[in-house]
Amino acid sequence: MKTLVVATRGSRLALAQTNIVIDALKKTHPDVNFEIKRITTKGDKQTKVALWQLSGFGFFTRQVEEALLAGEADIAVHSFKDMPTEKPEGLTIAAVSERFFPQDCFVSNKAAGSLDEVPEGAKIGTSSFRRIAQIKQLRGDLQTTTIRGNVQTRLSKVQSGQLDAVILARAGLERLGLAEVISFSFDPLEFIPAPAQGALAVQTRSDDPDTNRIASSINHAPTRLVVSAERRVLAALHPGCHAPVGVFAKITGSDIMITAFVSDIEGKVFLHRKVTGPNSESELLADRIADELVKDGAARLLENLKPK
Repeated sequence: MKTLVVATRGSRLALAQTNIVIDALKKTHPDVNFEIKRITTKGDKQTKVALWQLSGFGFFTRQVEEALLAGEADIAVHSFKDMPTEKPEGLTIAAVSERFFPQDCFVSNKAAGSLDEVPEGAKIGTSSFRRIAQIKQLRGDLQTTTIRGNVQTRLSKVQSGQLDAVILARAGLERLGLAEVISFSFDPLEFIPAPAQGALAVQTRSDDPDTNRIASSINHAPTRLVVSAERRVLAALHPGCHAPVGVFAKITGSDIMITAFVSDIEGKVFLHRKVTGPNSESELLADRIADELVKDGAARLLENLKPK
Protein backbone atom coordinates (compact mmCIF):
# COMPACT_ATOMS: atom_id res chain seq x y z
CA MET A 1 0.00 0.00 0.00
CA LYS A 2 1.29 3.44 -0.96
CA THR A 3 2.02 5.75 2.02
CA LEU A 4 1.98 9.53 1.84
CA VAL A 5 3.30 11.74 4.63
CA VAL A 6 1.15 14.77 5.43
CA ALA A 7 2.85 17.75 7.09
CA THR A 8 0.93 20.08 9.36
CA ARG A 9 1.26 22.28 12.39
CA GLY A 10 0.82 20.45 15.67
CA SER A 11 -2.04 22.38 17.26
CA ARG A 12 -5.36 20.67 17.94
CA LEU A 13 -7.02 22.76 15.27
CA ALA A 14 -4.33 22.08 12.66
CA LEU A 15 -4.54 18.35 13.36
CA ALA A 16 -8.34 18.42 13.17
CA GLN A 17 -8.10 20.18 9.79
CA THR A 18 -5.50 17.73 8.55
CA ASN A 19 -7.68 14.79 9.54
CA ILE A 20 -10.58 16.33 7.61
CA VAL A 21 -8.39 16.36 4.50
CA ILE A 22 -7.07 12.85 5.10
CA ASP A 23 -10.58 11.46 5.63
CA ALA A 24 -11.65 13.02 2.32
CA LEU A 25 -8.60 11.59 0.54
CA LYS A 26 -9.26 8.12 1.96
CA LYS A 27 -12.70 8.18 0.37
CA THR A 28 -11.26 8.89 -3.08
CA HIS A 29 -8.14 6.75 -2.60
CA PRO A 30 -8.82 3.93 -0.11
CA ASP A 31 -5.68 2.15 -1.34
CA VAL A 32 -3.40 4.91 0.02
CA ASN A 33 -2.14 5.16 3.59
CA PHE A 34 -1.55 8.58 5.16
CA GLU A 35 0.84 9.45 8.00
CA ILE A 36 0.88 12.82 9.81
CA LYS A 37 4.12 14.71 10.42
CA ARG A 38 3.82 17.53 12.95
CA ILE A 39 5.84 20.68 12.32
CA THR A 40 6.47 23.58 14.73
CA THR A 41 6.39 26.91 12.91
CA LYS A 42 7.82 30.32 13.79
CA GLY A 43 4.35 31.54 14.72
CA ASP A 44 3.88 28.58 17.06
CA LYS A 45 7.13 29.30 18.88
CA GLN A 46 6.68 33.05 19.40
CA THR A 47 3.35 33.07 21.21
CA LYS A 48 4.27 35.97 23.51
CA VAL A 49 4.73 38.39 20.61
CA ALA A 50 1.86 40.10 18.79
CA LEU A 51 1.58 38.80 15.22
CA TRP A 52 2.13 42.24 13.71
CA GLN A 53 5.46 42.48 15.56
CA LEU A 54 6.87 39.39 13.85
CA SER A 55 9.10 40.06 10.86
CA GLY A 56 8.86 38.31 7.51
CA PHE A 57 6.07 36.24 5.99
CA GLY A 58 4.54 32.79 6.36
CA PHE A 59 4.79 32.58 10.14
CA PHE A 60 2.50 29.53 10.19
CA THR A 61 3.43 27.97 6.85
CA ARG A 62 7.10 28.35 5.98
CA GLN A 63 8.50 25.52 8.09
CA VAL A 64 5.76 23.18 6.85
CA GLU A 65 6.63 24.09 3.26
CA GLU A 66 10.33 23.53 3.93
CA ALA A 67 9.56 19.99 5.09
CA LEU A 68 7.63 19.42 1.86
CA LEU A 69 10.44 20.79 -0.31
CA ALA A 70 13.02 18.69 1.56
CA GLY A 71 11.08 15.52 0.79
CA GLU A 72 10.25 14.92 4.45
CA ALA A 73 6.55 15.04 3.53
CA ASP A 74 4.48 14.53 0.38
CA ILE A 75 1.50 16.72 1.20
CA ALA A 76 0.99 19.77 3.42
CA VAL A 77 -2.31 21.03 4.82
CA HIS A 78 -2.69 24.73 5.64
CA SER A 79 -5.35 27.14 6.73
CA PHE A 80 -5.44 28.96 3.41
CA LYS A 81 -5.77 32.36 5.08
CA ASP A 82 -2.33 31.86 6.69
CA MET A 83 -0.55 31.46 3.36
CA PRO A 84 1.29 34.39 1.75
CA THR A 85 0.01 35.29 -1.71
CA GLU A 86 3.49 34.80 -3.17
CA LYS A 87 3.77 31.23 -4.48
CA PRO A 88 6.90 29.37 -3.30
CA GLU A 89 8.95 27.91 -6.13
CA GLY A 90 8.57 24.17 -6.46
CA LEU A 91 5.21 23.92 -4.69
CA THR A 92 1.63 24.01 -5.88
CA ILE A 93 -1.86 24.07 -4.38
CA ALA A 94 -3.21 20.75 -5.64
CA ALA A 95 -6.59 21.16 -3.97
CA VAL A 96 -8.78 23.49 -1.97
CA SER A 97 -11.31 21.61 0.12
CA GLU A 98 -14.91 22.76 0.37
CA ARG A 99 -15.24 25.82 2.59
CA PHE A 100 -17.74 25.95 5.40
CA PHE A 101 -18.29 28.84 7.82
CA PRO A 102 -16.07 31.61 6.39
CA GLN A 103 -17.35 34.13 8.95
CA ASP A 104 -15.98 35.39 12.25
CA CYS A 105 -17.86 34.73 15.45
CA PHE A 106 -18.15 36.27 18.90
CA VAL A 107 -17.64 34.32 22.12
CA SER A 108 -18.80 36.25 25.18
CA ASN A 109 -19.07 35.55 28.91
CA LYS A 110 -22.43 37.32 28.87
CA ALA A 111 -25.43 36.56 26.68
CA ALA A 112 -25.37 38.53 23.43
CA GLY A 113 -27.16 37.88 20.19
CA SER A 114 -25.47 40.64 18.23
CA LEU A 115 -22.78 43.28 18.59
CA ASP A 116 -25.47 45.78 19.59
CA GLU A 117 -26.15 43.73 22.73
CA VAL A 118 -22.53 43.72 23.94
CA PRO A 119 -22.17 45.89 27.10
CA GLU A 120 -20.56 49.30 26.67
CA GLY A 121 -16.80 49.28 27.20
CA ALA A 122 -16.50 45.50 27.03
CA LYS A 123 -12.95 44.18 26.67
CA ILE A 124 -12.55 42.17 23.45
CA GLY A 125 -9.54 39.96 22.69
CA THR A 126 -8.17 39.57 19.17
CA SER A 127 -4.79 39.44 17.45
CA SER A 128 -6.13 40.78 14.15
CA PHE A 129 -5.93 44.39 12.93
CA ARG A 130 -8.72 43.47 10.50
CA ARG A 131 -11.06 42.58 13.37
CA ILE A 132 -9.95 45.53 15.50
CA ALA A 133 -10.67 48.01 12.71
CA GLN A 134 -14.14 46.62 12.11
CA ILE A 135 -15.00 46.52 15.80
CA LYS A 136 -13.86 50.12 16.20
CA GLN A 137 -15.83 51.15 13.13
CA LEU A 138 -19.01 49.47 14.39
CA ARG A 139 -18.66 50.03 18.14
CA GLY A 140 -16.05 52.64 19.03
CA ASP A 141 -16.77 52.26 22.75
CA LEU A 142 -15.48 48.68 22.91
CA GLN A 143 -11.94 48.02 24.11
CA THR A 144 -9.69 45.68 22.15
CA THR A 145 -6.65 43.91 23.53
CA THR A 146 -4.02 41.73 21.89
CA ILE A 147 -4.35 38.01 22.51
CA ARG A 148 -2.24 35.09 21.26
CA GLY A 149 -2.34 31.35 21.78
CA ASN A 150 -4.48 28.50 20.53
CA VAL A 151 -8.26 28.43 20.54
CA GLN A 152 -8.49 26.81 23.96
CA THR A 153 -6.16 29.42 25.48
CA ARG A 154 -8.25 32.25 24.09
CA LEU A 155 -11.51 30.72 25.29
CA SER A 156 -10.06 30.26 28.77
CA LYS A 157 -9.44 34.00 29.07
CA VAL A 158 -13.16 34.59 28.54
CA GLN A 159 -14.18 31.83 30.92
CA SER A 160 -11.86 33.19 33.64
CA GLY A 161 -13.12 36.75 33.23
CA GLN A 162 -9.81 38.18 31.99
CA LEU A 163 -11.71 39.21 28.86
CA ASP A 164 -15.37 39.88 28.22
CA ALA A 165 -15.21 38.26 24.80
CA VAL A 166 -13.00 37.08 21.96
CA ILE A 167 -13.50 37.09 18.20
CA LEU A 168 -12.53 33.89 16.41
CA ALA A 169 -13.00 32.22 13.05
CA ARG A 170 -16.16 30.15 13.23
CA ALA A 171 -14.63 27.39 11.10
CA GLY A 172 -12.03 26.66 13.77
CA LEU A 173 -14.59 26.27 16.54
CA GLU A 174 -16.78 24.09 14.34
CA ARG A 175 -13.84 21.81 13.46
CA LEU A 176 -12.92 21.46 17.13
CA GLY A 177 -16.49 20.59 18.12
CA LEU A 178 -16.82 23.82 20.11
CA ALA A 179 -19.71 25.47 18.26
CA GLU A 180 -21.77 25.59 21.45
CA VAL A 181 -19.57 28.36 22.89
CA ILE A 182 -20.46 30.78 20.06
CA SER A 183 -22.59 33.70 21.21
CA PHE A 184 -23.30 34.83 17.64
CA SER A 185 -21.75 34.77 14.19
CA PHE A 186 -21.15 37.86 12.09
CA ASP A 187 -22.64 38.26 8.64
CA PRO A 188 -19.54 38.02 6.39
CA LEU A 189 -20.97 40.74 4.16
CA GLU A 190 -21.04 43.14 7.12
CA PHE A 191 -18.01 41.98 9.16
CA ILE A 192 -15.68 40.95 6.38
CA PRO A 193 -13.44 37.91 6.94
CA ALA A 194 -9.81 37.43 6.00
CA PRO A 195 -9.27 36.28 2.40
CA ALA A 196 -9.71 32.48 2.16
CA GLN A 197 -10.85 32.23 5.79
CA GLY A 198 -12.37 28.82 6.47
CA ALA A 199 -10.72 27.16 3.45
CA LEU A 200 -8.04 24.47 3.64
CA ALA A 201 -5.22 24.39 1.09
CA VAL A 202 -3.67 21.05 0.14
CA GLN A 203 -0.12 21.68 -1.05
CA THR A 204 2.23 19.35 -2.93
CA ARG A 205 5.52 19.49 -4.80
CA SER A 206 5.12 20.61 -8.39
CA ASP A 207 7.32 17.76 -9.66
CA ASP A 208 5.24 15.01 -8.00
CA PRO A 209 2.43 14.33 -10.50
CA ASP A 210 1.19 11.18 -8.79
CA THR A 211 0.65 12.91 -5.45
CA ASN A 212 -0.83 15.93 -7.25
CA ARG A 213 -3.35 13.64 -8.89
CA ILE A 214 -4.32 12.05 -5.58
CA ALA A 215 -4.61 15.38 -3.77
CA SER A 216 -6.55 17.06 -6.57
CA SER A 217 -9.32 14.47 -6.23
CA ILE A 218 -10.78 16.48 -3.32
CA ASN A 219 -10.56 19.90 -4.96
CA HIS A 220 -13.83 21.84 -4.62
CA ALA A 221 -14.03 24.09 -7.67
CA PRO A 222 -16.57 26.63 -6.32
CA THR A 223 -14.50 27.15 -3.17
CA ARG A 224 -11.32 27.49 -5.19
CA LEU A 225 -12.99 30.10 -7.40
CA VAL A 226 -14.09 32.35 -4.54
CA VAL A 227 -10.95 32.09 -2.42
CA SER A 228 -8.75 32.66 -5.47
CA ALA A 229 -10.68 35.86 -6.13
CA GLU A 230 -10.29 36.92 -2.49
CA ARG A 231 -6.56 36.27 -2.51
CA ARG A 232 -6.17 38.06 -5.85
CA VAL A 233 -7.60 41.21 -4.29
CA LEU A 234 -5.20 40.84 -1.38
CA ALA A 235 -2.20 40.33 -3.67
CA ALA A 236 -3.12 43.40 -5.73
CA LEU A 237 -3.27 45.61 -2.65
CA HIS A 238 0.17 44.56 -1.28
CA PRO A 239 -1.02 45.29 2.25
CA GLY A 240 1.67 43.57 4.31
CA CYS A 241 0.96 40.70 6.64
CA HIS A 242 -1.36 42.23 9.20
CA ALA A 243 -2.98 45.31 7.68
CA PRO A 244 -6.71 45.89 8.28
CA VAL A 245 -7.91 44.30 5.04
CA GLY A 246 -10.87 41.99 4.53
CA VAL A 247 -12.18 40.30 1.39
CA PHE A 248 -15.17 38.01 0.93
CA ALA A 249 -16.53 36.47 -2.25
CA LYS A 250 -19.75 34.56 -2.73
CA ILE A 251 -21.24 32.69 -5.69
CA THR A 252 -24.91 33.21 -6.48
CA GLY A 253 -25.96 31.19 -9.49
CA SER A 254 -23.73 32.19 -12.39
CA ASP A 255 -22.51 35.36 -10.67
CA ILE A 256 -19.84 36.10 -8.11
CA MET A 257 -20.02 38.97 -5.64
CA ILE A 258 -16.82 40.32 -4.06
CA THR A 259 -16.79 42.75 -1.15
CA ALA A 260 -13.65 44.19 0.40
CA PHE A 261 -12.45 46.86 2.78
CA VAL A 262 -9.24 48.61 3.75
CA SER A 263 -9.05 50.68 6.92
CA ASP A 264 -6.80 52.36 9.39
CA ILE A 265 -6.44 50.48 12.67
CA GLU A 266 -8.96 52.68 14.47
CA GLY A 267 -11.63 52.18 11.82
CA LYS A 268 -11.88 55.94 11.24
CA VAL A 269 -10.86 55.83 7.57
CA PHE A 270 -12.87 52.89 6.26
CA LEU A 271 -12.80 52.20 2.52
CA HIS A 272 -15.40 49.69 1.35
CA ARG A 273 -16.26 48.43 -2.13
CA LYS A 274 -18.43 45.70 -3.68
CA VAL A 275 -18.60 44.32 -7.23
CA THR A 276 -20.75 41.68 -8.89
CA GLY A 277 -20.41 39.96 -12.23
CA PRO A 278 -20.17 36.59 -14.01
CA ASN A 279 -18.19 33.78 -12.38
CA SER A 280 -16.13 33.58 -15.56
CA GLU A 281 -14.84 37.09 -14.89
CA SER A 282 -13.83 36.54 -11.26
CA GLU A 283 -10.21 37.60 -11.86
CA LEU A 284 -11.24 40.77 -13.68
CA LEU A 285 -13.70 41.60 -10.90
CA ALA A 286 -11.02 41.04 -8.26
CA ASP A 287 -8.69 43.38 -10.14
CA ARG A 288 -11.47 45.95 -10.48
CA ILE A 289 -12.31 46.07 -6.79
CA ALA A 290 -8.63 46.35 -5.91
CA ASP A 291 -8.22 49.21 -8.40
CA GLU A 292 -11.27 50.99 -6.98
CA LEU A 293 -9.89 50.71 -3.44
CA VAL A 294 -6.53 52.06 -4.59
CA LYS A 295 -8.26 55.01 -6.27
CA ASP A 296 -10.13 55.62 -3.01
CA GLY A 297 -6.78 55.94 -1.21
CA ALA A 298 -6.03 52.38 -0.06
CA ALA A 299 -2.39 52.43 -1.18
CA ARG A 300 -1.60 55.59 0.81
CA LEU A 301 -3.51 54.26 3.81
CA LEU A 302 -1.64 50.94 3.79
CA GLU A 303 1.72 52.63 3.27
CA ASN A 304 1.15 54.69 6.41
CA LEU A 305 0.52 51.49 8.38
CA LYS A 306 3.83 49.87 7.46
CA PRO A 307 6.59 49.92 10.13
CA LYS A 308 9.00 52.78 9.62
